[in-house]
Amino acid sequence: MQGYSFLRLTAGFAMAFMAHGAYAVTTLTMTTEYPATSMPGQGLATFADLVRAKSAGKVLIDVSYDAAREIKSAEMIEAVQARRVDAGDAFAGALATKYPLFGVSSLPFLADSLSKARNLNKAARPAYEKLLAAHGQKLLYTTPWPASGIWSKQKIDSVATLKKLSIRTYDATSQNVMQKAGAQAQNISFSDAMPRIASGEINAVLSSGDGGAGRKLWQYLPHFAEINYAMPISIATMNLRAYQELDARGRRAIDQAAAQTETEQWKRMEGRLQQNYANMRKNGVTINTAVPLPVRKALKDAAADSVKTWQAEAGPEGAAILKQGGKKR
Repeated sequence: MQGYSFLRLTAGFAMAFMAHGAYAVTTLTMTTEYPATSMPGQGLATFADLVRAKSAGKVLIDVSYDAAREIKSAEMIEAVQARRVDAGDAFAGALATKYPLFGVSSLPFLADSLSKARNLNKAARPAYEKLLAAHGQKLLYTTPWPASGIWSKQKIDSVATLKKLSIRTYDATSQNVMQKAGAQAQNISFSDAMPRIASGEINAVLSSGDGGAGRKLWQYLPHFAEINYAMPISIATMNLRAYQELDARGRRAIDQAAAQTETEQWKRMEGRLQQNYANMRKNGVTINTAVPLPVRKALKDAAADSVKTWQAEAGPEGAAILKQGGKKR
């Protein structure tokens, strides 16, 4: 009988403990339109694992990939602001259609090395944070993409071949550049592009080896031209109210996990190109690292006014980013 009373007392303490939230678990949703194997996908998985560990399991991130929540990058700021999801990862170039500031990382031939991309990202980060704060959210971390090249059905060995492309591009600037170079270009998301690629309506894609591998583009586009067009980023953002609703420990876990994820994502870029190329070759992709000079010149000539155009759209903040990032033009 005495043991029974002890058990009842213990159970009572446990119920009271739980009622006061000691065992309460908060689950937050986070999404991306990219596959789990892509750089953004790996970022989500890393962030979720770190948040769980640093919060001792009290904050969990329910992640989804491949636009499973039917939210594309271009819609992510509005989706997070409306709290359709608590957090999300979006390709910055897609955000630039509505918010030009986010287009800086995908400007053609501006940051053609990892160190330059880091400097540009550092210069732009305060402006990113300010814009996101105005939409009720906070910047978690950024994810770099390997340099963009051209996946195509036929090898791009001449300007004439370049002009035969019907190419999917990832932002308004790249669409404009490809059109000026003579190709037919459409600025659409990967999810919208895939049926058209499968049907042959689109015979080329501007993307990194990373992005193309995630969509298994080698099934349709077995050639890759290394043009080092840009090293764009994706942005991970979180609804500010969702963040503020967490207790101090939960917020600290988010902050620490975000900082560590950013560090790990940029570190992952070291050697990522060779990993991608090995995977692509294993799947039958022919990689052209010696794209003819006339093709490179045609693309660079087509991109000549891109930085100036972007700066006019982005305003004084854009000019400041270019200056601080070491590329004032």
